[in-house]
Amino acid sequence: MTEHLFDDRRITAMGLFTEAFTGLTARVSGQLATHGLSLVEFEVLIRLARSPRSQLRMTDLAAQTQLTTSGITRVVDRLERTGLVRREACPTDRRSSFAVLTDAGRTRMEEVLPGHLELIEHWFTGRLMPDQLSQLLDSLRVVRDAVRPEATSGAARNASECETR
Repeated sequence: MTEHLFDDRRITAMGLFTEAFTGLTARVSGQLATHGLSLVEFEVLIRLARSPRSQLRMTDLAAQTQLTTSGITRVVDRLERTGLVRREACPTDRRSSFAVLTDAGRTRMEEVLPGHLELIEHWFTGRLMPDQLSQLLDSLRVVRDAVRPEATSGAARNASECETR
């Protein structure tokens, strides 16, 4: 009976997902390091670049990256010191502030992305047929929305609104 427990497809699915994720993360981290970025710094920059007006409230950015508010503050501090991000106060709520991608941040991302996309294509998306990739994206969104519903927090909100939580 225990043999069936160890042969469970759910364990296989989780194991394969973990192995693929850690393998891809190692390759991506190496590529980002050649540009002087950590994985979390890249995640912050790409989320800002893909957001309306290239900005997000700090609380939304923390939720999207699954960092604590102090963790996202430290990352944004580092990126601000290097000129890739700046903070802007919310004009209607002194308690809120935005992280905003600077022109230098956009330029850095434009330098990083060609190699990053090439790596993704070589080790991940290029290994799947178009219909497999579409199914995978749909499946990952279902799982992401269940386990991290805050992952898209603030993405569609008008960036000029300064709501508080």
